[in-house]
Amino acid sequence: MSTAPSPASTQRSSLLGTSLAILLSAFLPQLHAEDEYENAPIRYSETEPNDATQRLERLMAAGKVKIDRTDAWTVLRDVMKQFDIPQESQVMVFSKTSKQNDRISPQTPRVVYFGDNAYVGYCLGGSIEVATVDPKLGPVFYLLDPEEEPAKPLQFQRDNSCLSCHGGPFSPGVPGVIVRSVYPGPEGHPIMSQGSTVVDTTTPFSDRWGGWYVTGRHGSILHRGNVTATEKNDQSIDINFKSGANISNLGKFFDTSPYKRKQSDIVALMVLEHQTSVQNILTKANHTSLRAMYMQTSLQKELGETVTAEPTGSARRIIDHSAEDVVEALLFKDEAALPEGGIEGDPAFQTAFTKNAPQSSDGRSLKDFQLLHRLFKYRCSYMVYSLTFQHLTAPLKQTVLTRLWTILDGKDTTGNFAYLSEKERTHIRRILAETLPGAPETWRKAVAAK
Repeated sequence: MSTAPSPASTQRSSLLGTSLAILLSAFLPQLHAEDEYENAPIRYSETEPNDATQRLERLMAAGKVKIDRTDAWTVLRDVMKQFDIPQESQVMVFSKTSKQNDRISPQTPRVVYFGDNAYVGYCLGGSIEVATVDPKLGPVFYLLDPEEEPAKPLQFQRDNSCLSCHGGPFSPGVPGVIVRSVYPGPEGHPIMSQGSTVVDTTTPFSDRWGGWYVTGRHGSILHRGNVTATEKNDQSIDINFKSGANISNLGKFFDTSPYKRKQSDIVALMVLEHQTSVQNILTKANHTSLRAMYMQTSLQKELGETVTAEPTGSARRIIDHSAEDVVEALLFKDEAALPEGGIEGDPAFQTAFTKNAPQSSDGRSLKDFQLLHRLFKYRCSYMVYSLTFQHLTAPLKQTVLTRLWTILDGKDTTGNFAYLSEKERTHIRRILAETLPGAPETWRKAVAAK
């Protein structure tokens, strides 16, 4: 026997839906506010991070981890080892677009290294810059003085001043990790009249790496790397991109002897650009979804309604939109094509990057490179294994997984992912079903049945 809802109940539900829509609609424009992540429920600066840097500090304080403090390079090496960052990931940037600008120039580039959930940078004679990922907050930024007096312990100082660039202006309104391409002047200062590009997977090859050193082969297509520009009186610039093309030895540009590695690998750069852009989209989607659910819960409590974990109304729409952003990023939608003939980079980086990559039963991995027409063989990002993805708020993660499987199973009706062939989708389905932590049991059964 069914019972019809009472008029009072219907009125309350209607009020809840209307009020929630009004409040969340008013809330939507605030999603782009630079400091929105400082408000509830994120409270970025007030929240104690749960990241690899905090764990390393505790281990060092307890004497369980020893860092070789012979010099800055040994400190850097040991810190990277703790963060699972391979030395082979090294890339070099010479534009003055960092906190330690006075130490950066075309003659003294800053080195940057990265792992799946951590990034470090170092300028000769300066501090070590660290960004490690907290599952909820996103990247958290620190400075470490490698020349600290031996009698004093090494200490990571949380440095929120990094948010002046990494907290909205160049990331999507969240604490983010970014790769910028600028037009650098002779001393490395960006020529501001020419603007800059925050590089992601969709950025054309020709717009990448202004202010960066690049080693590797890429055929006849030119990029912006390895060269500086001169601004003319009419605000146009004089720059010779050809002189920076297909470089294997950076010694022609600066004295490389102070650096332990001499490469700024083209493949590592492209992986870094992909990873940082996906990390930012994941952080943005998670923050947005957390706020949407926070607003829904707050309103339900205010109206005396039952608090539900399932998003409804505007919260549902916000999460659906965020999930679509994540899925498009994971599946390399609108990926920029590689130059004709592909690219060739340092095999040492490729070996280090793919080491211990999760593999399906037939030996395939989301980290397998292609490098002829596109970066990876299977166009589903390895960032599905990242801390942020694994800890996405439940409604968002479920929506992403459902949408992802719909596309990979060939049931998407939008046509937006037609670039993925059935063969590629089949391989991706198997990789995800067999290697993704927490993959739905239905995925494994579906793959096993075929």
